[in-house]
Amino acid sequence: MNSPHQLPTRRLVLLAASLSLCARAMAQTAPDADSVTLDEARKEVDGGKATLFDVREPQETADGVAPGAKLLPLRQLAARFSEIPNDPKRPILLICRTQNRSSATFKFLREKGYTNVRFVQGGMSEWVRQGLQLVKP
Repeated sequence: MNSPHQLPTRRLVLLAASLSLCARAMAQTAPDADSVTLDEARKEVDGGKATLFDVREPQETADGVAPGAKLLPLRQLAARFSEIPNDPKRPILLICRTQNRSSATFKFLREKGYTNVRFVQGGMSEWVRQGLQLVKP
């Protein structure tokens, strides 16, 4: 038989677990100032409001890229840094396969003084998964 102290402890454990799950769910859906959703990125690029840089390597982009994307492989970033405009009024969006390289590029650009730069959540993997248009580079 349970003691009177065990029942409240179990309820507290269940409550803590529930709160943890809720916090995780909120963190996954909460907007992030460092990133942009795939839909938001498409709207900004299609509307001419942002410049999209694809930082994947050439062998990865050979099968297709997002329409309007400029190719700037991460490996060439230092040599081609001057190609990235730093206009606070014109957002820079970064995309790679899964957002690992684009988020790293984002951090690099922020350290270099870029204030209007974000990376695309889900990257090209999500783009392809959704069956969105690809163009040959």
